[in-house]
Amino acid sequence: MPGAGGARQAIQTLALTTIDEVYAAYMPFVKHGGLFLKTTKRYSLGDPVFLVVTLPSSTERHAVACHVCWYTPARAQESRVEGIGLQFDDTNEAAMLRGQIETLLAGRETESATCTM
Repeated sequence: MPGAGGARQAIQTLALTTIDEVYAAYMPFVKHGGLFLKTTKRYSLGDPVFLVVTLPSSTERHAVACHVCWYTPARAQESRVEGIGLQFDDTNEAAMLRGQIETLLAGRETESATCTM
């Protein structure tokens, strides 16, 4: 239920500078894909967020409409990072970003922890 309660759409930026950061932030298990954003700002599930993403070795900025689908509070178990998971909306720009992320991560064999799992 995006935009629950008439919430205004927030704008956030996420600069991922290494493949490890992309791996840690990417949420392939979410429909249409998504990214985890480290933040202390409070959001509710379903809140709309406009995310501007920069991937490693690129100056291109991807602007994608998202909504909050995950929330990790401060002092979460297992020392998880505080922040929100943003599910990409079903748009062409989001599909292009997801494709670029999955290309960057193709062949990655490590099972290191991510921000969400």
